[in-house]
Amino acid sequence: MKTFIIAAQSADGFIAKDQKHPAYWTSREDKKRFVELTKRAGVVIMGRATFETLHKPLSDRRVIVYSRSPLTLDNAEVTNLAPQVLLQKLEAEGVQEVAICGGSEIYTLFLQSQLVSKIYLTIEPILFGTGIAMFNTIMNVHLKLVNIEKTDGGSVLLEYDVHHHTT
Repeated sequence: MKTFIIAAQSADGFIAKDQKHPAYWTSREDKKRFVELTKRAGVVIMGRATFETLHKPLSDRRVIVYSRSPLTLDNAEVTNLAPQVLLQKLEAEGVQEVAICGGSEIYTLFLQSQLVSKIYLTIEPILFGTGIAMFNTIMNVHLKLVNIEKTDGGSVLLEYDVHHHTT
């Protein structure tokens, strides 16, 4: 199964100003890329805080939300399964690709589990000064830049392959 992270961050390295920062602060090009890649995958996984920043449901995608406490959502499934277990379950259902859509805890959880093969990262021409980092712990993951695209608005769309090292 293909599992990728899709994220956007400010030029100073933050994915949001705070936990309540709406997920719609990014460029038109980033939004278009997000829709294309997540609809292609068909399944998106995110944390509860990220889900709560969405203004409307993600149409044409199966949404799975991580939550530590019981929660009932009309337009999403809720889980607290370990990433490996969740992906095995999805693969058994025939799912071939999954998008990991944030936030920091979920990105960290899946990358540390060595389940991510690709990262799509948009760097936006904005500075927050402070905020939430993409990962919430020290990482030692090597990336290989596969593609880079500069938009007319000044955003940079990056595509990386993830190389997990055991040392």
